[in-house]
Parts: sequence; C-alpha cells; structure tokens
Amino acid sequence: MLFDNVYFCVLVVFGIFAFGDFLGVITKAKLSSVFVALMIFLVGFLLGIIPPDIIERANLTQVSKLATGFLVFNMGTSIDIRQMIREWKVLLMSLVTMAVAIVALLVMSPILGKEASLVSIPIVNGGIVATNIMTEAALEKGFNLAAALGAIVFAIQKFVGTIPASRSALSEARSLIEDYRLNGPDVSNLDEKEDILEVENFASKNKKYFTNYMTLGIAAFFIFIASILGKVTFLAMSIWCLILGITLRSFNLVPNKILDVGKSSGLWMTLTFTSIIPALAKINLSDLASLGIQTVLVFGSVLLFTYIFVYKLPLWKIVGSRNLAIGVAMSQLLGFPATFLIINEVATAVSETDDEKNYILNKLTPAYVISGFVSVTSISIIIAGIFASLL
Repeated sequence: MLFDNVYFCVLVVFGIFAFGDFLGVITKAKLSSVFVALMIFLVGFLLGIIPPDIIERANLTQVSKLATGFLVFNMGTSIDIRQMIREWKVLLMSLVTMAVAIVALLVMSPILGKEASLVSIPIVNGGIVATNIMTEAALEKGFNLAAALGAIVFAIQKFVGTIPASRSALSEARSLIEDYRLNGPDVSNLDEKEDILEVENFASKNKKYFTNYMTLGIAAFFIFIASILGKVTFLAMSIWCLILGITLRSFNLVPNKILDVGKSSGLWMTLTFTSIIPALAKINLSDLASLGIQTVLVFGSVLLFTYIFVYKLPLWKIVGSRNLAIGVAMSQLLGFPATFLIINEVATAVSETDDEKNYILNKLTPAYVISGFVSVTSISIIIAGIFASLL
C-alpha cells in the first residue's frame, strides 16, 4: 500500500501544502493557502482517503515538536522594539483590541464550553504558533474537539478578517486622499527614513559568520536555555524563546530573522503546520455541525464586541480614527504579510498617481503591519503560553 511508504506520506503532506500555496499565488492571496491545505486534510480524513496517522507515518511527529521553539525564536529576532516605541499608539490599540477579543470569547464560554473558549482565544489573537501551542495542549489533555475547533478557527480567520480590514482601510484611504487633494500631504505621522548612515553593529560586522549551520546552532542553544527557564519559572518555554530572540535582536547580536538568513525558516514553518494536522483527524462527520456552530459563535462574538467597543465606544480615539481602529483590530486575525497586501491593494485602488499611492502606503502601512506583528508575532504567543496552562 502506498501509505506504508514513508516517502509517499511525506510527498502527500508537503504536496498538499504546496498545492495550497499554488492556489494562493494564482488567486493573489484571495484564497488562503492554509485554508485550502487544512480543508483538503479534513475532507481526506473524513472520506478515509488519507490515513489519520499520516503525520506519524511520514516520521514528522517528533521533529514537528521541535518546530515551535525555532519558529518563535526566529519571530523574536524579527521584532524591532524601537519601531514599536515610535508607534506606541498603534501598539496600545492593538493590545486593547486583543483584550476585547478575549473578553468576547470569555463571555461566550458558557455556550462554547470552557475548553473551546480557552483554545480559541490565543488563536484569534494570533497565528500559527499560537495555534500549534493550543492544539497540542488540547490534544495532550484529551480535548479533541476543542483542538479541532482551534485548527478550523485558524484555517478561516483570514477570510473573516479580510473583509472588515479591507473595508476599513478603503474608507480610511479615501478620507486621507480627499484631504491630500484639498490640502496637500500631512507629514506629521509619516514613517520617514532617517538620513543617517546605519551604525555598524555586531551582527552586521560579523554577518559572514551567520552561516546556515551557525544560525541553527545559535537558535538551538537559546532554545535549550529557554527549555530550562521554562521548567524553573512560571513562564512557558515558548515565551522564553520569544524573549530571548527579542533581546538578542535589541542588542544587535543576531541578524533580523536569523533563520531566514540561514535559509531554514520555511522548513520550520511547514513542520509547525504539520503539528496541527492530527487535530483534524479527530473530527467525525457527526462533529461537523457542532464545530460549525462553535466557529460561527467564535467569530460572531469577536466581530460584534469589536464593533461595539472599538467602533461605537470611544476606544478608537487612541489612534484617532474609527476606520483605522477597526483595521488594527482585524490585524490580529490576519498577521503579516496579509496586512501589507491589503494596504497595497487599497492604495492602488484609491490613488491616481504614484505620489498618492506612496502617501497612502506611508500613512497606513505602519499601523497595519505593526499591529499584525504585535498580535500574531509576539503577544499571542505569550497569551497561548498562559492559556495552555489553564486547560
């Protein structure tokens, strides 16, 4: 039988993700590659076409467990604390909107169920790493349906977030461009580049030493340190991986996105995705209706509370615009690069000249991109580490 061949199983797993990426590219990200891949796995499991233990058969189970540490450490080295400080209003707005989503799902917990709510919260706040942490924790504790719900929430959250994010960005861009045409550019909040030569630092002076093997060795060393700190402190290992990555980047001891430099981040990302697949294999046909209702309740409550607290109540004043506030709120469902793609599409649609397009990009890109980094890349990992312990 083909599925007895480990290499065929690897081909099926990686091939499904490759097909999802292919559709994502040709549809210009309008069709989520992750959604396509996870839905193919789900349908394959339900129809008996794909064996439920395909990740085990592909010998990916154990190695996928290593992926989270490497991916989180790499994310930590991508965070620029100085840029976060410059955009403190966006940072604060992002934290507030994440808190609104948490409150929404906690309020819904009597209907959703405690485990379903706890698993969904970090995933709605974040992305693949939070999903990995929560689905693994749920499966380990026997909450199979909650783990499956987490995988489904992750698979479709970009669809849910794209429409309100695009509409709010479009409204904000039209307002900006109207003012631009009447009064000229407002440069008060533009993310201007400093006309200062970049100061050489340890990472840049020694970039020739950050080879493929060296970057893996550095990551492995600090993940090992994080694993020890995770055992002797109240913080989870994943949180320590993030903290150590941010610290090293802040002091310029390692390059930005160190595993990208070592050309290995793509493999760790794929392995992280594979760790979610077993949760989908736990779903039966009889579970689909309840999971569908739970998914609607998760996103319905988050969108409703966001509209009430962020758009109607004066919380939007943190960033000075209702539309921008909604865009920041939806960034937790999208993350980078989806947030950047939305702004680029909106700027192209609204502008008539290159100057107008660049103006829109300069005004909106920092808010959307930074809010995506704050939620998906960093804070959601911390929240996942906390909520996994509460299951």
